[in-house]
Amino acid sequence: MAESADDVEFNFYRPEMRGILPIKNLHIPKKLLKTVQNKTYHVTINQAFTEIIDGCALSSKDRENTWINKEIRDVFIELHELGHAHSVECWEEIDGKKILAGGLYGLAIGQVFCGESMVSFSKNASKVALVHLCARLYSGGFQLLDTQYINDHLKQFGAYETPQEKYEEQIKDLMKKPSDFILNEINEDQILQEYLK
Repeated sequence: MAESADDVEFNFYRPEMRGILPIKNLHIPKKLLKTVQNKTYHVTINQAFTEIIDGCALSSKDRENTWINKEIRDVFIELHELGHAHSVECWEEIDGKKILAGGLYGLAIGQVFCGESMVSFSKNASKVALVHLCARLYSGGFQLLDTQYINDHLKQFGAYETPQEKYEEQIKDLMKKPSDFILNEINEDQILQEYLK
């Protein structure tokens, strides 16, 4: 993380307690589940990675500074081009045009997915992206979704904390095991339906 968007360096953080989201047992609030099932947004993966990371880096009324600087942005775009970093995007149609409504991005290492950041330009778009992310991770054989820290937003989905040492022990083997984020032969609706059974 960087101290701000203008910082030319970034630091590695090792929190005492690590935030984790349950992949299979994600708690989906009823209203959000309805939004997901109504297909309010069209969901894609890896179609707008740069736009998502740039959206996550924007300042807002709730957050004046961002931890995503140019160096972090460049590293993650390169990781994306190498097939290690991924985005989930939500799109809406406005006046016949497909508009990016929000999404999230993160890093896949073996069966571990490290969620980096989320953004919503329209209501609940990042939350819808999170549900689709968990569905994809479940279908792709991922075992752990790392959120780094937890906040009230993530707690509503069942996020919990685990000691850093336990987390590091868990991921030692998981990072070496195969997983599949892309799932070429399965479309988004199939992945979601299987997950919500």
